Amino acid sequence: MNVKRMRTRNHRPGGGSGGGGGSGRHLNGQIPMNRNHVFDSHGPDVRVRGTAQQLFEKYLQHGRDATSSGDRVAAEAYFQHAEHFFRIMNAMAQAAQQSQQERAERQAARQQRIAASAEEDAEGGEVNRPIRGDEPQPDIQEQPELSDT
Repeated sequence: MNVKRMRTRNHRPGGGSGGGGGSGRHLNGQIPMNRNHVFDSHGPDVRVRGTAQQLFEKYLQHGRDATSSGDRVAAEAYFQHAEHFFRIMNAMAQAAQQSQQERAERQAARQQRIAASAEEDAEGGEVNRPIRGDEPQPDIQEQPELSDT
């Protein structure tokens, strides 16, 4: 019996369904974003591509243009899209700030450990540590000699 495997659209290594495979870059099913992350947006009557900042500015401009032409419904739709990308920018800024704070805390803890270790060495803690090679050696049983007869 000749069985062929069906190819799926997800050809990424690691298998899995739905987008990521097992690359380890996704956090809680979300792609970690930075301010250079590019979005494809399908807004009302327009398709826009760019960073969150660029899309926010573009939708804001489209909303102003629609307001000046008297189309209040289209203007509201554009302003809602602009607000969406404004919220994304705020979320990214908040995540970056939290990440920076966590890095600073880890660095401070690392420096504290180094300072404590240096202080211990200065107080004579170094004397009590075994020097490499001074550890107790295992007992070796003597083997009986082999006779040549």
